[in-house]
Amino acid sequence: MSRNELPIPSHFDPDRVGQVWRVQYQERAEDAKKWATQHEIKAAVKDTLRICLLIVDVQNTFCIPGFELFVGGHSGTASVDDNQRLCEFIYRNLDVITQICPTMDTHQAVQIFHSIFLVDEQGEHPAPFTLISAEDVEKGVWKFNPEVAQSLKVDETYGQNFLRHYTQKLKTGGKYDLTIWPYHAMLGGIGHALVSAVEEAIFFHGMARYCPTDFQVKGANPFTENYSVLSPEVLADVDGDQIAEKNTGLIGKLLDFDAVFIAGQAKSHCVAWTIDDLLSEIEDSDKSLADKIYLLEDCTSPVVIPGMADYTDQAEAAFQRFSDAGMHVTTSTDPLESLPGISL
Repeated sequence: MSRNELPIPSHFDPDRVGQVWRVQYQERAEDAKKWATQHEIKAAVKDTLRICLLIVDVQNTFCIPGFELFVGGHSGTASVDDNQRLCEFIYRNLDVITQICPTMDTHQAVQIFHSIFLVDEQGEHPAPFTLISAEDVEKGVWKFNPEVAQSLKVDETYGQNFLRHYTQKLKTGGKYDLTIWPYHAMLGGIGHALVSAVEEAIFFHGMARYCPTDFQVKGANPFTENYSVLSPEVLADVDGDQIAEKNTGLIGKLLDFDAVFIAGQAKSHCVAWTIDDLLSEIEDSDKSLADKIYLLEDCTSPVVIPGMADYTDQAEAAFQRFSDAGMHVTTSTDPLESLPGISL
């Protein structure tokens, strides 16, 4: 007998997914209690099959047209469309998703991937989307900005040596070159907030299932990029001293669930590197654990900057590699009980 998915609550308006607005928390909390009673939704603690939904960086800065790093994809509306499907996935499967873990890209102005961190010989900062290679740093095309040294509690020599070390580590580790991103996901700013429609769906889930949302903050370290919520790009400085660490708590938590569904932005960057890090942990411990990971391919899109960059091929190659390793590439509309390993 197939499971009946839940209907979409009447408060959800798909036409507002691409807009910023205030969630009516008290109203949604009351609605969620009634919804749970009406549809006989039990508390998450009673789940026999424990399912986690990991939502990567579904924030205004990436998902609202006109914001700093809007993921428009080839269609021009990609992340908005992704988030409509994501909201509907949450509502339809509210009764079986045990917990939702949204990651929050969190930045301040002086970080290694922001323009202010670097200067050229004329003292000018790199433009957004400039790629900084190890060769560029060796040749002196770009160097550490000594004016920010004091705020970072380092001296100019350390900053320059670190920049050289950092770009070289990215190169030898098979990572993307250091990218200078527009200022985005700024702590305290409206771009940092979750997309309103997704925030509402997550809050509604938490209220209906008596399970608090597990927010995961990443990206605040000034000396390293942090595409993946599980690990920064670089963990140590040129002397081998630790500057950052893996999110071992979240790694253990995810692998303790019976199934983990992953969605978010962008498919080519934060989503791909998060999955890649999770796969590395799985391969180091028990390769069969890959079978419990499900990738919602229609709820994520790659970075496409018309006329400048298109990471579609890299994203597709990464997802093919994840599939080959045993993870399941699926869509938000596939009935959960039809997926391998899911018994509801």
